Amino acid sequence: MSSIHDVAAQAGVSIKTVSRVVNKASNVSDALRDRVMAAIAQLDYRPNQSARRLAGGRSFMIAFLYNNPVASYISGIQAGAVTRCRALGYHLVVELIPLDGTARFDILEGLVAALRPDGVFLAPPLSDDPAVLQWLADRNLPCARIAGSVTTQSLNIPTPELDAGRMVADHLIALGHRRIGIITPPPFHRAAACRVDGFREGLTAAGVASDEALFVEGAFDYASGMAAGERLLNLDEPPTAIFATNDDMALGVLALARQRGLTVPGQLSVVGFDDTPASLTAWPPLTTVRQPLAEMGAAVIDALINGPAEAPAFRFELVPRDSSAPPGG
Repeated sequence: MSSIHDVAAQAGVSIKTVSRVVNKASNVSDALRDRVMAAIAQLDYRPNQSARRLAGGRSFMIAFLYNNPVASYISGIQAGAVTRCRALGYHLVVELIPLDGTARFDILEGLVAALRPDGVFLAPPLSDDPAVLQWLADRNLPCARIAGSVTTQSLNIPTPELDAGRMVADHLIALGHRRIGIITPPPFHRAAACRVDGFREGLTAAGVASDEALFVEGAFDYASGMAAGERLLNLDEPPTAIFATNDDMALGVLALARQRGLTVPGQLSVVGFDDTPASLTAWPPLTTVRQPLAEMGAAVIDALINGPAEAPAFRFELVPRDSSAPPGG
């Protein structure tokens, strides 16, 4: 089996240079890196991971901490993070963390003691959890967040939630809707609350009055979408369209419409958010907002491993499908 000494001799460089290339250090020229990588491939060299950890004082582990009921949202971010970790020579460990109670800190203690991750990243709503953020800060554990809104010293990768909410408002208003129900996120999802703020901006810009009876809180799941939709459709003047701030709640509204014998989009337009797989297979297919989840996961890994840089400009995209149309259309 080839050793690091063999690679150094083959490439005509020092052992230290080979180590820098293997550890993906930034202070190696492209030409030198290519030479070492060619020697590694030719000799089929496999770095000793234990020695690599000891030499660098690193575990080459990144922990992804999450608690979100939308599985496709988490899996999309995870896919991008795994791919980027692999490219940089790291491994990703994924841990579900409760939103309250002391048990979550026992989980964190066990994770850190067993794996000693080089950093962690958080997805909403944990990215705004002050207790978890403080726990990580107290242990000087590098932390990066996706769509965080609270102010901390940790890195944050912002997302255009406000602009996306405005995009939905502009879409429905352009179709001719003026009475639009909004199923808002649970209060601990602060990033998603920005979608509602953006929607309100769109109403104001179009001169559409904001009726607070049309804003009903949901829990980001199918059942709460049905319940909130029931409240909206039972109003004396029900909406002609409903914007649910995630797809699961929007799918609940679609089911409710079928139960009531309402045609979608003829009698009720419905728009979701997230572009989950179910949004495409629903009937009718759901108009929604697509997030570049894999790009977001890759970006947060880059921020942790390579250090802060200019925040990437993620683009959220409205995906018009058959669940939205002009009123009575």
